[in-house]
Amino acid sequence: MWLPGLLVAAVGAFGFLHILDAVLEQDDFVTWDEPMIEWLADHRTAWLTATMTAITNVFGPIVLPILIAVGAGIWVWRTRSWRDPVLLVGAMIFSTVMTSVTKNVVGRARPSEEIQAVPGVEHSFSFPSGHTTGAATLVFVTGYLLWRHSRSRLALVLWAVASVLITGLVAFTRMYLGYHFLSDVLAGACVGLFTLGLVMCVDRCLDLRRVSPAESGVAAQSASTSNSTPPPTA
Repeated sequence: MWLPGLLVAAVGAFGFLHILDAVLEQDDFVTWDEPMIEWLADHRTAWLTATMTAITNVFGPIVLPILIAVGAGIWVWRTRSWRDPVLLVGAMIFSTVMTSVTKNVVGRARPSEEIQAVPGVEHSFSFPSGHTTGAATLVFVTGYLLWRHSRSRLALVLWAVASVLITGLVAFTRMYLGYHFLSDVLAGACVGLFTLGLVMCVDRCLDLRRVSPAESGVAAQSASTSNSTPPPTA
């Protein structure tokens, strides 16, 4: 029952470690980091910069926690259940802590202030992108928690498309504004994917704990009786 969650977590971890290795070795697609954000900086426009700034602020360390707290409160009020909101809040805290620790361990410098839209506004290290991690964790986990109640194909497709679009948009704002490299935002998305896998595993554990020992014993006894019943004779 844990296999789907473990697979998702493994994909996220593998992608993150591959990107981290490329960053440390400064090879593979990391060679595109500087040229890409320099090109974006050279093609900024006033209206697009204002739009990208507004989007990135929504997923920043001030606005996003407030939105999640309010959303979780409404979720509890509407459903009369703490489980899903707590899973979401726990996922956000976990991915944030993981990102903060990784930033300080890797210690990668941000792009030059000459490229940044507002120089000096960001003071933490660059790898991975915290904004992208937050966006990915939010849409991945929220979508999963909502989808698992219906498990319809349409909901799954809409969740996948929305997750890619929202995470990609936030990642683009970070590169467009000159605060992160491509490898930073990709690593942030991988952290969100890894977190989703863990949430799926925890969710399955909670499902198993909801089955009472009595129900488990009845099911086991029924299966044992079924297996021990001799086949009918001809």
